[in-house]
Amino acid sequence: LAQVEKRADEVAGGRAQFTLRDKLQNGRLQVQQAVIAGCAGGTFSNIMEASRILRGRSCGNGEFALNIYPSSQPVYQELIRKGAIQSLVDSGAILRTAFCGPCFGAGDTPGNNGLSIRHTTRNFPNREGSKPGQGQMAAVALMDARSIAATAANGGRLTSAEEFGSGEPTGAYRFDDRAYKARVYMGFGKAEPEEQLVYGPNIKDWPEMGELTEHILLRVCSKIMDEVTTTDELIPSGETSSYRSNPMGLAEFALSRRDPQYVGRAKKVKAVEELRRSGENPAEIDPEIEKVFEVIRSYWGNDTVSPLQTEIGSVIYAVKPGDGSAREQAASCQRVLGGLANICREYATKRYCSNVVNWGMIPFCMAEEPEFEVGDYLFVPGVWEFLSSDETKTEAYVVKGGALHKIQLTIPVLTQEEKEIIKAGCLINYNRNRKK
Repeated sequence: LAQVEKRADEVAGGRAQFTLRDKLQNGRLQVQQAVIAGCAGGTFSNIMEASRILRGRSCGNGEFALNIYPSSQPVYQELIRKGAIQSLVDSGAILRTAFCGPCFGAGDTPGNNGLSIRHTTRNFPNREGSKPGQGQMAAVALMDARSIAATAANGGRLTSAEEFGSGEPTGAYRFDDRAYKARVYMGFGKAEPEEQLVYGPNIKDWPEMGELTEHILLRVCSKIMDEVTTTDELIPSGETSSYRSNPMGLAEFALSRRDPQYVGRAKKVKAVEELRRSGENPAEIDPEIEKVFEVIRSYWGNDTVSPLQTEIGSVIYAVKPGDGSAREQAASCQRVLGGLANICREYATKRYCSNVVNWGMIPFCMAEEPEFEVGDYLFVPGVWEFLSSDETKTEAYVVKGGALHKIQLTIPVLTQEEKEIIKAGCLINYNRNRKK
């Protein structure tokens, strides 16, 4: 416990305080909150076993609280039929509808200096309410649902499920889809285009995204050398959830907890690209851009490379990005800010790599340590042709000090369809083109 307190001091840097040893009572650790939730934590069997342990017992009326989120409405229905909800409510547990909130910090965040034990799907930094810069600090510990229920039965004193026996069969889960049929519009294959979507003031359309050009010029707008970069660091959860239907509004938070200057840098690159598309001179915004093109033309010649053939966009380098949840906003926020690619040593998850592709960005990899810095330009010639081939390696050039420095980039094995999505500019464009 002392080691955790020491680590908390290092993280907070004097801006907040987190303590654990003061939570010891008669040799037992007192917990302030418990949560059983999420698509992996709030399962039928987990909640049934928690209900068995809490049947006829009480969570107590002290500071401890137990919050339970069944993973879906059909699971909720079956728990009602089995009587599990009744015994949980009788014990003082709080039951909520299926919601991702606790997993991404938008519900049941622990109080300041609180300790929360959780059987939830995601348990990563910054998701449970800690904001050391604002004096707020809390902690969570991953725990199985049965032991959480055992802890609740003891009023929040940390307890192993072994004290309550090995359990009993929970019975078979019976799926009932009536809740979905009653409430969810099943429109696949039978669209009703005459029906108008109702837009609130914070609901915005996706910005238009152009097709990939013959060459691309990337400006490095962030370089993250941490061992792993989570999706929550790429786009924070929690307070950003109100912007989930506002692409540009949400993008304002991109990398805000990891590289607060990223958004401003990316916006400047996007403004340069917008001038290029309109046929105007990008040097009006960025005088350096013309010097960059001069260096490129000195190698390839004026006839081969021109601003009209070369899309300008931003790129992020991270050693291993995309760990954690599969939120596509981690990629879409980069794209609406003008992102054209990610470069990494490897992608933490296949899902994040797929999201990069679906938003029209190229999922580059490189084995060597990056010899470029934030603000440098990378020129990737013939990228359209590269994606039209079976090659997985291509040459790129760092434009630096009036010279070109060759590097090698690779891409993971992509399907032909994935390559066509990138060339189209994004999955939205690709599907729109298929309808024509």
